[in-house]
Amino acid sequence: MHTLNAENDRIDSWANTLMSRLGIRLISASAQSTLAEMPIAGNTQPHGLLHGGASAALAETVASHAAQIHAHSLYGEAGVAVGVELSISHIAPGRGDWVRACATAVHLGKSSTVHTVTITDEHDQTLAVARVSNRVLHN
Repeated sequence: MHTLNAENDRIDSWANTLMSRLGIRLISASAQSTLAEMPIAGNTQPHGLLHGGASAALAETVASHAAQIHAHSLYGEAGVAVGVELSISHIAPGRGDWVRACATAVHLGKSSTVHTVTITDEHDQTLAVARVSNRVLHN
């Protein structure tokens, strides 16, 4: 199970991972809705705008974290969620200090989950919308 480090709002198991390198900070988490934020600084393309790959990684992170919570609710520690599909539409350029991603469950099944993810900037402007599917596995 992932544990939250209260000192920096990061998941202890995320140390030395892409999530840590991107600076993703978990705000709230449940299978139904998971919210996280990420700084734009350090996650840009050469033009200074938020990199689309960073947005995609943020979207997959919040949806997969929500799916992992669901997998644990079904199968305990034996439950594992693995990503199987990601589709993202970039709507507006990311500028400013940070972005926020909210994953909302569309389907929470025994063998799969589907979440929609909306990524917004600090002015609540929608920057991207994603759909993430995860397979739920257990031993």
